[in-house]
Amino acid sequence: MIQEPETLYKLMILYMLNKVNFPLTNSQLTQFFLDKEYTTYFTLQQVLAELCESNLIKSRQSGASTRYELTADGRETLGFFGKDISGAAVSDMDSYIKENKFRLRSEVGTTSDYYKEGSDYIVRCEVREGKSLLFSVNVSVPDEEEAQAMCLNWKQQSQAIYGYIIRALMAPRENEK
Repeated sequence: MIQEPETLYKLMILYMLNKVNFPLTNSQLTQFFLDKEYTTYFTLQQVLAELCESNLIKSRQSGASTRYELTADGRETLGFFGKDISGAAVSDMDSYIKENKFRLRSEVGTTSDYYKEGSDYIVRCEVREGKSLLFSVNVSVPDEEEAQAMCLNWKQQSQAIYGYIIRALMAPRENEK
């Protein structure tokens, strides 16, 4: 049986990342742990940092969000110690993932961020399915305010934009009719 609560939280994070085939964000993990009152925000952040330092998970920054993925070492560790997670905790995690899988996938599947390059800002917008990149577009804009607005609009309009571009690219050309 696990004596240290932080060890249990680490195993729970590994379990959750193993149950989904896409990364989970810091806010998604935080929502689960705080809503179920497993631990505090600061303890969770410490546990996530330790998991990254020990290469059991990897993190990737995407705009204002951090996304976490399970590594091979994390999967192996879970294989050895996953049975030490209580049935009640497994049930809580399975229910959370089942009830929220579409929302969780949607949140991490559509990302946007921007960075400064020379005197312009480059806005990068992506649509992912699991770990596969489905669509990516980079747009150069002259100021940071426009870059921020585009990132926000991508979050709200990505499905319509993606659909429009795919339809436009798949439409027959005039001279082929």
